[in-house]
Amino acid sequence: MSAEVLPPLTSVRLHDEFGLLRDGLVVHCYRMTGSYQDAEDAVQETYLRAVRGLAGFEGRSSVKTWLYRIATNTCITALNHRSRRVLPSGLGAPESDPSVRVPGDESIAWLSPLPDAVLSHRPEDVVVRRESVRLALIAALQYLPVRQRAALLLREVLSWSAAEIAETLDVSVAAVKSLLQRARRRLDELDLEGERLEPPDFELERVLLDRYITAFEAGDAAAIREVIHDDFSLEAVPHTSWFKGVHVCIPFLERNFASTRGNVRLLPTRANGQPAMAGYRRDASGVLRADCLWVLTLVDGRFSRSTKFEGPELVTAAGFPPVWNR
Repeated sequence: MSAEVLPPLTSVRLHDEFGLLRDGLVVHCYRMTGSYQDAEDAVQETYLRAVRGLAGFEGRSSVKTWLYRIATNTCITALNHRSRRVLPSGLGAPESDPSVRVPGDESIAWLSPLPDAVLSHRPEDVVVRRESVRLALIAALQYLPVRQRAALLLREVLSWSAAEIAETLDVSVAAVKSLLQRARRRLDELDLEGERLEPPDFELERVLLDRYITAFEAGDAAAIREVIHDDFSLEAVPHTSWFKGVHVCIPFLERNFASTRGNVRLLPTRANGQPAMAGYRRDASGVLRADCLWVLTLVDGRFSRSTKFEGPELVTAAGFPPVWNR
């Protein structure tokens, strides 16, 4: 039987295929870069590179594989000139004094969240995405050299063969196996087991999130204590200090509740496949303006971590308006 002859890849077909694959490409580039904005930029560049290279597409692989190959190399090129992205907890030990002033530092390359709202909600995509974009994993991937990171994601998430990865990275199959070995060893050293997400219980998650939101807006530290673990962590990008343990986190929140009570509105959402909150803060004129996105980690029926990311653009990316009037 003769091999199937595929139709030529026209610009119209490329546009259509890219549209179907765009969400997946954004997720892949986010895993590579640790930044939603960088991922969007990389996907746009991927499309431009594909258009320019249209005549060179020989049909030896699917359009999907070809586009993911371009996206991977686009990210590698960008990451070769950038620092790894971090969370405050990746900079050093937690702060033990709840009264400390928490400085901000915009010069650091910070990790950013990925609002679930920007992506496809097809069931098969959600299952894969939820585990592979959890915040702890994205932070851990940043510790891998860029080619190790690419090889690991292509193998473990996209299930590519060593030969496909070798072609993408322009290395030998033996080199790919070495990259994978070193990447897996490094992730084992980082020990992500304690941050592994449980199968979602959305009803429980929403109940706990509503309790957390109600307590936070009311400035009720005792109510927050009821839904968090003893080793609860609290951090906020772009602030370099972070806190761990209720003996520090609760006093820190109590000290800051005076300025937030009545001036903050939190709305339930999801980001990185985890429960999240879109935050609004009242300005001097009394208007509630988009302010930040919180991502929470739920383990064994309580929250183990709360990470705040400042920036109104994250709130709007999560599907909320810049001003809350309700």
